[in-house]
Amino acid sequence: MTEGSLRRVVGIPGAVFMGLGSIVGTGLFVSLGIAAGVAGDLILLALPAAALLALFNGLSSAQLAAVHPVSGGTYEYGNREIGPATGFTAGWMFLLAKSASAATAALGLGGYLLRLGGWETTPGVVIALGGAGVLALTVLVVGGIGRSNLVNLGIVGVTLVVLALLLALGLGGAADAFRDFQPGAALGQEGAVRDVLFATALLFVAYTGYGRIATLGEEVKDPARTIPMAIWITLGTVALLYMGVAAVALGTIGVEAFARETRETAAPLDAVARAMEVRWLVPALGLAAITAMASVLLNLILGLSRVALAMARRGDLPALLARVHPESGSPRPAVVATGGLILVLVLLGNVETTWTFSAFTVLIYYGITNLSALRLGPDRRLYPAIIPVMGLLGCFFLAFQVPVAVWLTGLGLLGLGHVGRWLLRRSG
Repeated sequence: MTEGSLRRVVGIPGAVFMGLGSIVGTGLFVSLGIAAGVAGDLILLALPAAALLALFNGLSSAQLAAVHPVSGGTYEYGNREIGPATGFTAGWMFLLAKSASAATAALGLGGYLLRLGGWETTPGVVIALGGAGVLALTVLVVGGIGRSNLVNLGIVGVTLVVLALLLALGLGGAADAFRDFQPGAALGQEGAVRDVLFATALLFVAYTGYGRIATLGEEVKDPARTIPMAIWITLGTVALLYMGVAAVALGTIGVEAFARETRETAAPLDAVARAMEVRWLVPALGLAAITAMASVLLNLILGLSRVALAMARRGDLPALLARVHPESGSPRPAVVATGGLILVLVLLGNVETTWTFSAFTVLIYYGITNLSALRLGPDRRLYPAIIPVMGLLGCFFLAFQVPVAVWLTGLGLLGLGHVGRWLLRRSG
């Protein structure tokens, strides 16, 4: 194996579980509560809206990954279909967005660990535990993707089994939530539409783990077949799971308690499990949440490091990050840099801040995904042009539904990124 090349070792099951591992985590165990705090029970409208936009983006990502089966995701697609500046914008937004998502997962990991142990949830301890999780999983990914995939399969399996039990036990509460839901009256309240759009932006992030499948294009077997199929399976599974868990939470403890637990403990589903008064469910749910957060971190470190690798190969990041270890097949410098960035964001200590920032930056990233898909000619396109058109409009519209301070910060960091790229290329 030559230095700089990656191994194709991931098939359809591995790709699906990698996508599930990236999605079935922070979205279920933390971000549903954040969105409920914004939109109340109208989260039941925001969830399918976010799923629809995710489907558009998933199809655009799938056809781009089939045409360009390389690591780097939209960073590479933007470079190849539009131009270097657009590609860099996508790559930089991805690094910022998913590092913030990973920090949210790390804080959730700390929160659920404390709740499982019966200890008081304090910000400092949550941050310390989250940081320790980032360090441990960075070391794991440094060892290579094969070992990481084995761990991921076990993590996702445990999480899905426990969530299935939670849904089965909470069917009565879910039925109550849907029966009492009156979207017409709720949307008539002042500011309700704006809140639903904001919640949709937040929840869209919770669906975007399928992008990890596309960013691993160089390590997937038969990418033209594997990547689209894995994205379809992953998105369909997660959409059903999110709606079920949200309905169970609202029907069991109510929207106000669900949002409050998210703000105060970063572990809202722990409160749902306790309200069901099934003795074994609380520790089982806590274990599932912890494994889910670990899976999210694992997959985000993998995806982020591969984008950093691709950017370094093109000279958009320091050349050191382009090195791949010849024996493990791991881009070790990129993995370490990724872990360091996530660790810095963990120090913010607030899941609402990190997740909202992630929403803006990831929507810009996927807007570029759809724009790149639009550039594909009819002979290379798998799906009608209306798919990327709807995805593009949806992403750029929702990106600016988050608070003004958030998108101004995001645009400022984007500008700084382009300045840094210019300086790097000038010095080279």
